[in-house]
Amino acid sequence: MAATGAPGRGEIAVDVAIVGAGPAGLTAGYLLAKAGRRVAIIEKDPACVGGLSRTVEHQGLRFDIGEQAFASPNQDVDDLWNELLPSGLVERARRRRIYFEGKLYSWPPRASEALRNLGVLRSAACLASHLRARLLPAREPRTCADWATSRFGGKLHTAFFKPFVEKLSGMPCEALTADWAVEAFRPLPEISKPPRLGAGTMWQAARDRIVERGGIVLMGHALKQLASDGQGGWRMTATGPEGEAVVTAAHAISSAPMRELAARLYPLPVSTIEASRLKYRDLIIVALTVRGDHPFPDTSIDVHDGKVQAVRVHMAAVTQSCVALEYYCGEGDGLWSMHDDKLIALATRELTTLGLVAPDAVTGGAVVRQDKAYPLYDEAYAANVAAMRRELADKHPTLHLVGRNGQHRCCDQGEAMLSAMLAVETILAEHGLHDGQVSQRIAAAPDQPKKVA
Repeated sequence: MAATGAPGRGEIAVDVAIVGAGPAGLTAGYLLAKAGRRVAIIEKDPACVGGLSRTVEHQGLRFDIGEQAFASPNQDVDDLWNELLPSGLVERARRRRIYFEGKLYSWPPRASEALRNLGVLRSAACLASHLRARLLPAREPRTCADWATSRFGGKLHTAFFKPFVEKLSGMPCEALTADWAVEAFRPLPEISKPPRLGAGTMWQAARDRIVERGGIVLMGHALKQLASDGQGGWRMTATGPEGEAVVTAAHAISSAPMRELAARLYPLPVSTIEASRLKYRDLIIVALTVRGDHPFPDTSIDVHDGKVQAVRVHMAAVTQSCVALEYYCGEGDGLWSMHDDKLIALATRELTTLGLVAPDAVTGGAVVRQDKAYPLYDEAYAANVAAMRRELADKHPTLHLVGRNGQHRCCDQGEAMLSAMLAVETILAEHGLHDGQVSQRIAAAPDQPKKVA
């Protein structure tokens, strides 16, 4: 469906125009619509909402493209999940392990497993390296390599983490910041409450609630231009299957990649140069259906092994046994351009190479590509992001950046939702319609992610 809740073609006038129907965009749209604001959301995907939290349907198979946590230290996020889907959540334990040299390790690694799997001599060398790093830590780890070495020791970093990080990011560990490592290797909640029919059903429910309240969701519509009207408002133009749609609004919220947004703003920001230097990693999900029950007990397995290209394996299906392999690449490179059949064959070979299923257990597959799935942090990223944020705050205070890509920040969907809640709070505060409780609770929370200096 190209449009949901949309009137006939022509200029659409709303209070808030939103770019992107992922967790951040839909959270903002739902809360604004609930407060009586008129909203219009554009989403370039023709069928699915939810971004990296969407559920894909393919020939009767339903699978999530990512292993999403529905657990948050913030009560506002938990409350919103329960409000959107009060009877569709089920509590599940999460188990994450690491595959390395044919063995599976717990995360965080346990000394007993390392001793058993690596052998006495190698384990002793790794332990000595670890103790040396703990006794003489880097005072302020600057790079991902610094962070991993100070935390695990040089030997484990070189053998264990460096190949994984570089396969995941496509960059040398020395070129990534310590901030990125903190985000990438943060502990995951042990218990999650995912929707019974897939993560995407949460965001389908949000979309439906928005439409029920008079909001508009334009599917298959990509941002062409977001133009200032010179009076603090916005004129958003989107290209869709039936031509262009134009939305006018007093406020705009964007969860689009910052680099992409900068190129489509009018007038063009001076900081477009800095935004153009931001880097991203693209994602390919290959979902394989397999015979029998779940082939392994883990929620996800990180593959710290260079003999396969897959970075992570996770249980993905909602309706049947299915394993998804995650491949990270650059848009337009060999993996990205590979035909779906060849990707399915590659994933099948790698899944059997890892020993997770028998060679004849795979019965079919599907491929999903997600461009700009994750922001990367090189040494210049913080300055580039700050330049654009300063300019927009100064010249366009009615444009609000939210979500992972909107803020160029590695964060989970709960944190993306929080950024949207704060944007909504700002918009409603102009009319005295919000009490600021969300921002007060976030400021007071002791367990919010911290950046490395």
